[in-house]
Amino acid sequence: MRQRLPVLLAALWWGSLSTLGFMVVPMLFAVLPTPAMAGGMAAKLFTAQTWLSMACTLVLLLIFRSKQGLAQIAPTHAATIFIAFGFLAAVLVEFAISPHIVARENLKLWHGLGSALYLLQWLAAGATLWKVSAQRA
Repeated sequence: MRQRLPVLLAALWWGSLSTLGFMVVPMLFAVLPTPAMAGGMAAKLFTAQTWLSMACTLVLLLIFRSKQGLAQIAPTHAATIFIAFGFLAAVLVEFAISPHIVARENLKLWHGLGSALYLLQWLAAGATLWKVSAQRA
């Protein structure tokens, strides 16, 4: 089980980012009557996603840091960098960018930065999933 946990965590992280960012939030804006209602709901969902992302990345880092985890999984240096970057991106979106979006300050700038960091976090999660799920010879 311990050998499969990183794959499960990376899949949860990447899958949740994919589902929320590319399916759920666009549907909110298509279905709800006003953009303000959709935006408010999206903000709550993105906050939940941030906490899920932070939990997945922290557990992945702890597994990779443990001596037993390193011996069993042998993660690459790149995977650890992707995980750390994904954690940082999640924290930045939630605590540095999101307050500006909620306050409706320069929405074009802050929404663009938030979207770019979300996309970069999605790429980091995908790269992590790719690395940890690669079959070792």
